[in-house]
Amino acid sequence: MTTVRRVRRIIRKIDPWTVLKVSALLNVVLGLGLVLGLVMFWSVLTAAGIPDKITEVLVKITLLDEGENPFANTERFLRAAVFGSVVWAVLSTGFMTLAAVMYNLVTDVVGGVEVVVLEESLAPLSVATAPARRFTAAVPGNGKPEPGLADEPTEETTPAVR
Repeated sequence: MTTVRRVRRIIRKIDPWTVLKVSALLNVVLGLGLVLGLVMFWSVLTAAGIPDKITEVLVKITLLDEGENPFANTERFLRAAVFGSVVWAVLSTGFMTLAAVMYNLVTDVVGGVEVVVLEESLAPLSVATAPARRFTAAVPGNGKPEPGLADEPTEETTPAVR
């Protein structure tokens, strides 16, 4: 059976070095996922011919000259996506670390953020002692059996420890 009690915890400090490491790793993984997602999305759009259709529409409404194709340079688009994700990862990591430092400065004045946590613990089971087993033993001399306790060790039955 578990018992639950409410415990108050106050978060007073966040280690900026830990925030830097965790956020850098998280932002690099997110940036890599963003670039891979854009590459897959762009390849699907190109295979469907959507950039060419957009160019035709722009030529028809006279926003582009005939023969001009803004989507022709795919390599330039991918370079911009990689550069943007690297810049985003670096800036985001810096802002998260700065936020941890600012939090530490503010909590010195305010005192921190209070969090109420429910703490579960296993209640110790109450174990009832078993009744002593009774046995009958022959007592030398009178030959009548007398009841005794099985849990009581005798000197003869206890092994000698050396």
